[in-house]
Amino acid sequence: MVDNIKLIISSEKDKIAGYMSTIRLTTSSIASNIGFDIDEIDDIKVSLGEACTNIIKHGLNEGEGKIEIEYNIYNDKLTIIVKDTGKGFDTSKIKDPNIEELNESGLGIFIIKSLMDEVNILSSDNNGTEIVMTKIKNV
Repeated sequence: MVDNIKLIISSEKDKIAGYMSTIRLTTSSIASNIGFDIDEIDDIKVSLGEACTNIIKHGLNEGEGKIEIEYNIYNDKLTIIVKDTGKGFDTSKIKDPNIEELNESGLGIFIIKSLMDEVNILSSDNNGTEIVMTKIKNV
């Protein structure tokens, strides 16, 4: 059986970042209840933080914004789905960064893929973006 928890944050774009501590605490609690160790919980929190940062920077239009975070909780894994209702983007343009030419930004998706076991990104013009990431519990 799958348990499901959903957070919907609807606010002005500039204020959404203020809810990140609530998102991190919720994520820590859920991951801890499943039995993830502290390092795995940190990986999950960093990945979710990167996904939310990308949405705030690139996915939301000015003014009112909305982020949905859905936690699908299994005995041995946690799947988190992060959605926005923004403009979307062409996912074929996602490339791994050039290590020799690292910038301060542009690493979010690379970091998520490095820390999570499974990552899928679905996006289309004017329909927003959905990032699905799964962390499997080490046994």
